[in-house]
Amino acid sequence: MADRNEITQEMVLEQGNVVYQRPEALAETLTHYCPGCTHGIIHRLIAEAIDELGIREKTILVAPVGCAVLIYNYFDVDAVEAAHGRAPAMATGLKRTQPDKVVLTYQGDGDLAAIGTAEILHAANRGENISVFFVNNAVYGMTSGQMAPTTLPGQVTTSTPTGRDVKVHGYPMRMAEIIAGLPGACYVARRAVYDVRTVRQARKAVMTALKTQLAGLGLSMVEFLSSCPTNWHMTPVDALTWIKDNMAPYFPLGDYKVADEVQALQ
Repeated sequence: MADRNEITQEMVLEQGNVVYQRPEALAETLTHYCPGCTHGIIHRLIAEAIDELGIREKTILVAPVGCAVLIYNYFDVDAVEAAHGRAPAMATGLKRTQPDKVVLTYQGDGDLAAIGTAEILHAANRGENISVFFVNNAVYGMTSGQMAPTTLPGQVTTSTPTGRDVKVHGYPMRMAEIIAGLPGACYVARRAVYDVRTVRQARKAVMTALKTQLAGLGLSMVEFLSSCPTNWHMTPVDALTWIKDNMAPYFPLGDYKVADEVQALQ
């Protein structure tokens, strides 16, 4: 009988079928994300879709400034770093000069919905054939938890210690609804990753977004409601519940635009 510490992957394979393993598109490395952060779940969903579609060798990932600034360490695909908010612009250049590539941006709410608002709006309006993955955790996670464009009314942050006052700070930006109203956007969806059901729905949306690009239909975007336990000052479990009870009512989950051509891909 082998010592417990000496059990190998080969021994596990002999005893049954493997039902869970690291996607090839996901690098084998340690994470820098905080405990309970759901960036890791979203990374995995994207990596699984890349593997399933067989596009790893032709995928280019455009990394943002924000919590996911080191995303190129986690994916075994070509990647480039964009200036803060400029990922759609860089993705536009990459896709237009290399139309055979699959170009993805991965952006947080500060990156996409604040400093980069003009970039994503015009990319969507032009119908750039790229896929945008937008992570909304309602706070500036990288820089100590200040109010973000998606911070909820009344939500306490380091820059709104008494809560977001809409009379002073305005209302949270509903980016999925805004992008869906632009003619060049072909597929726009909002998903979450707070339980098994929503994770499965998110995975399907990622697949549809990538298929939309492969079909050459135009811009696709998936918004993810994501947790930030550190800056929300919650346990990881409580943070997932907070997404469901507080974020989802303000940012309803669903498909916001599905072009006729995209429906055939789902």
